[in-house]
Amino acid sequence: MEKIVKSDEEWRHLLTHEQFRIARQGGTERAFAGQYDDFYEEGVYHCVCCGLPLFSSETKFHSGSGWPSFWAPVDPRNVVTRIDTSLGSPRTEVLCARCDAHLGHVFPDGPEPTGLRYCLNSASLKFERPGVKPAPEHVLRLSHSG
Repeated sequence: MEKIVKSDEEWRHLLTHEQFRIARQGGTERAFAGQYDDFYEEGVYHCVCCGLPLFSSETKFHSGSGWPSFWAPVDPRNVVTRIDTSLGSPRTEVLCARCDAHLGHVFPDGPEPTGLRYCLNSASLKFERPGVKPAPEHVLRLSHSG
């Protein structure tokens, strides 16, 4: 997959302050505060930075954690993981495979069939209903640089 690389200045221009803080700086939104925590419409959740399809409403479940939770990505190649020790004990961070946006973390306490819980920040996601194309300005944001 071809990487999308932009400077912090370019990302700041394209994202809200909260989206930049979370997706580009590895922040976390408050539990139960994100727009997709208690949201169950049919569609696909894309990376807010680059538009890559990440998770489907078909794998979304209510975890009670306060963040949108999924048991699998739409395509395992669309996400990457790495060990995060920022809080002292290791966790598995989840990132967009195309632009390295911080999405959240994955835990081994989810439902079958995977047993995984991808616990994500709403601010890192953009929801799209079936049959709805991204707005033209969003498509223009996908231009590559670097």
